[in-house]
Amino acid sequence: MKYIILLGDGMADEQISELGGMTPLQAAVTPNMDYLAANGVIGTARTIPEGLPPGSDVANLSVMGYDPRQYYTGRSPLEAVSMGVNLGENDVAFRCNLVTLSDNIKYEEKVMIDYGTEISTPEAKELMEETEQRLSNDIIHFYPGVSYRHLLVWRGGPERSDLTAPHDISGRLIAEYLPKGEGYETLICLMKESNKFLPVHPVNLKRIRKGLRPATSIWLWGQGKKPALPKFTDKYRLTGSVISAVDVIKGIGICAGLEAVEVEGATGDIHTNFRGKVMAALEELREGKDFVYIHVEAPDEAGHRGELANKVKAIEEVDKMLAELLKGLNQFKDYKIMLLPDHHTPISIRTHSSNPVPFVIYANGVNTNSKITAYNEEAAIKSDLFLATGPELMDYFIRG
Repeated sequence: MKYIILLGDGMADEQISELGGMTPLQAAVTPNMDYLAANGVIGTARTIPEGLPPGSDVANLSVMGYDPRQYYTGRSPLEAVSMGVNLGENDVAFRCNLVTLSDNIKYEEKVMIDYGTEISTPEAKELMEETEQRLSNDIIHFYPGVSYRHLLVWRGGPERSDLTAPHDISGRLIAEYLPKGEGYETLICLMKESNKFLPVHPVNLKRIRKGLRPATSIWLWGQGKKPALPKFTDKYRLTGSVISAVDVIKGIGICAGLEAVEVEGATGDIHTNFRGKVMAALEELREGKDFVYIHVEAPDEAGHRGELANKVKAIEEVDKMLAELLKGLNQFKDYKIMLLPDHHTPISIRTHSSNPVPFVIYANGVNTNSKITAYNEEAAIKSDLFLATGPELMDYFIRG
């Protein structure tokens, strides 16, 4: 048996007036998702435990079968693992976004214009190298990642700082969201100092001339220490791989003992190599893997940016991926596929919510005679099937 999870990050949403009272999932043209609903099992699952933030780190950890209440240590250490940054026992990792702030003279009076400037990885590398040169010391170092997503590691750093994800404060004054708690003075100082040299860096001046947003500051959040997860193979007796352009997802997979597969052109936004991810997944299965976890970030990015048309388009691209998967999976005797988002990312609030997510599971050769003929939030709620935690969902998918 082959097991495949296709996860459209943040696909779930709320009813939107511009779509005639439909959600993006309802408005999108998704014949393959609907086929799964009509021929599989549909339901809802709570992927965000009560009291934990509704982030992709918590949600994907949950979907992958690990209880975040037991194993979650923070987002950035997972990203560090993916980036090959070795964390010591006392090291604390922080996500370091390259953001665009308004140009008010006083830092506290600035507005979060863009939580993740759409900057190329080579451009971002230059900016992060400058940041490392100017702001690092014996205990603090910066590491370049992909696009706007980077890393700070602080030896002996604070674990209890009160930090805010920049995608939660788009369009807001940053003053009340600046770091608080342990180590806040150092963190704010680093952010303010970056705002002195990043706006005038040649990379940003070139971007401005092209009419592109400059990355004017770093923003620090998502801190934590290195996690320790039981191996996926030990839990489920399956070998597997994870396919994602996002470091935190790859980091969860690596910590779980899954192989992280690189796909050329995978970007984490609407311009990603959707088909390349499918081809890579099928190749992993052909080479003997039992399980593949395919993560697609594009719907979530569109939700955070308030880009309704792009969110619908991203969902339709996920449906096309599903069509390719179903076609390619015919080469295997038995397979099961699960489609779901990790959390909701409503356009109206441009951030995540903790509502249970709609999922659908399809097994070839099994006729469920489902009375539900569409995959969306409303259809899933009509089902009697509700799973209270992500780990229950993974158990149901693999063992049910």
